[in-house]
Amino acid sequence: SGGHYKPPHCFPRYKSAILVAYRNQEKYLRHLLYYIHPFLQRQQLSYTIYLIQQVGTGSFNRAKLLNVGVREAMKDEEWDCLVLHDIDLVPENDYNLYICDEYYPKHMASAMDKFQYTLPYKSFFGGVSALTPEHYMKMNGFPNTYWGDGGENDDIATRIHLAGMKIVRTSPHLGRYRVMDYNEETEIPDPWRRPPSQHNTRKTWKADGMNTLQFRLLSRTKHPLYTKITVD
Repeated sequence: SGGHYKPPHCFPRYKSAILVAYRNQEKYLRHLLYYIHPFLQRQQLSYTIYLIQQVGTGSFNRAKLLNVGVREAMKDEEWDCLVLHDIDLVPENDYNLYICDEYYPKHMASAMDKFQYTLPYKSFFGGVSALTPEHYMKMNGFPNTYWGDGGENDDIATRIHLAGMKIVRTSPHLGRYRVMDYNEETEIPDPWRRPPSQHNTRKTWKADGMNTLQFRLLSRTKHPLYTKITVD
C-alpha cells in the first residue's frame, strides 16, 4: 500500500525514498513499477515510491517537482537516501544498490543503452541520482525555475560543486539502465542533449531552491504500488 515496503524477515540497513516526477506517462509508470519493486525488494531495503504529479497543461518542471517530493517525503520518515528517478529508466544490474554515498551525491545512471552505455557528456547528472537529505539541503535542492527545457541537470551538477561537494558515479558495469521508448508522449523535454543554460547558477543557487519553494498541494493518495502527490 502506498508503494511502501520493508523486509519481513530482517531489519533493513537503509531507508530510501524513490521520487519520480510525473505527468501523464501511464505506460512508462506501469513498466517502471513492474521492474523496480522486485529489484528493490531483492536489495532488502525499506523504501517508498513517490510519484509527484504536476497538474495542468503548462511546461513540465521536473526539478521543482522533485523539490516538492523531497519536502513531502521527509514528512513521512527520516530517510537515509533520496533517489531521484526518471520514469523511463529501468536498472539492469541488481548490484546497483539504491543507497546513498556517505560523503557525496551519487550519480547512478552512469551507463544507458541509449548512449551505448557511456555518458553523453562529462558533467551529466541526469536519469537516476541518490542524495542524502543533508546533501540535498546543503546545495539548496534543485532550481525551481526550469520550465520544459531539461537544462536543470547541469545546474544541479554546478550546485553540487558550489556547495563544496563532488559527484561520485556508480561504475558503468553496475550503473546500466535501459531507456524505455514509446514515442507517444508529447511535451516531455529531452534531458539527454545538453541545452544552453539560461541561468547563472553561481549567482542564483542560494536564492532559488528549497528555501524559496512554493506550491499548492492538491492531494496525497496511497495507491497499491505508489504514493501519489498531486501539486499545482
